[in-house]
Amino acid sequence: MDNLAPIILFLYNRPEHTLRCLESLMNNELASESTLYIFCDGAKPNATESDIIKINKVREIATLKQWCNKVIIKNQNQNIGLRNSVIAGVNEVFLNHNKAIIIEDDLVLSNYFLEYMNKGLHQFENDKSVSQISGHSFQLDIGSLKEDAYFLPLTTTWGWATWKRVWDEVDFSGTDYQKILHDKKTIKAFNLDNSYDYYSMLLDQLNPSKKISSWGIMFWLHSFKNNYKVLFPKYTLVSNIGFDGSGTHKENKSEKDDFKESNKVEIYPIDSNINKVVFDKIKNNFRRTNYSIWYRLIRKYNQLFKN
Repeated sequence: MDNLAPIILFLYNRPEHTLRCLESLMNNELASESTLYIFCDGAKPNATESDIIKINKVREIATLKQWCNKVIIKNQNQNIGLRNSVIAGVNEVFLNHNKAIIIEDDLVLSNYFLEYMNKGLHQFENDKSVSQISGHSFQLDIGSLKEDAYFLPLTTTWGWATWKRVWDEVDFSGTDYQKILHDKKTIKAFNLDNSYDYYSMLLDQLNPSKKISSWGIMFWLHSFKNNYKVLFPKYTLVSNIGFDGSGTHKENKSEKDDFKESNKVEIYPIDSNINKVVFDKIKNNFRRTNYSIWYRLIRKYNQLFKN
């Protein structure tokens, strides 16, 4: 496959997760043709000896094998946190590339993850209504769906890809959010018909006293503002193994999903129309479940990874 997107991987202090993530990446056929950028965050000022050992072990694992055709490693001397790591790392890669695939240390990938990401980026590159390709998908009863992927007006943060044209437009300061979310009707839409309170999460992110650190909510605000759409696989191509108590905020939960290493997308949608049936199912799931997959996703990026 020509013109493959570079892969960006963010690491910190979880050696076992890092190894599983990199091994699953290496199992992708296109890994041997791809460039991998690895960004390793540094230690906090109050880091213990145990913390330092884990951080150093992660960096050792990053150099253990030739995970991709070309591997470029960037080590931070100090801890800057996941939000700043993602923003700075993606910005840096986009200085030389016009698209990228982004993953983190707690994701195990399908053997066909890179194939799907690159095909999605290529097929919808000129569709200015599409902002993102998602490797993660929700566990839904959509077996009757003819295509192996569908579009939603919803962004994701577990194994994703985007183009420089989209990323460069995002205002991570959120200075214009009141112009976008100016009435109850618009806020309701931002909250997916009030199935989840993203608006409160946004306000927390913009309130310094809350100490929330999320790039994802700002990306969602930008996508919402522009009526962007995101491609999702029918069955998830990533499995999150980070709910095992290993993060900064200890939380020992198992993530149940339909993930298999053999999950593959073969039939792509011919256009970027939103699948309203699937979207309604997701909103209904959010309303029914106070501790949904998506809720854990948000907690993860606002608590678990406040490095």
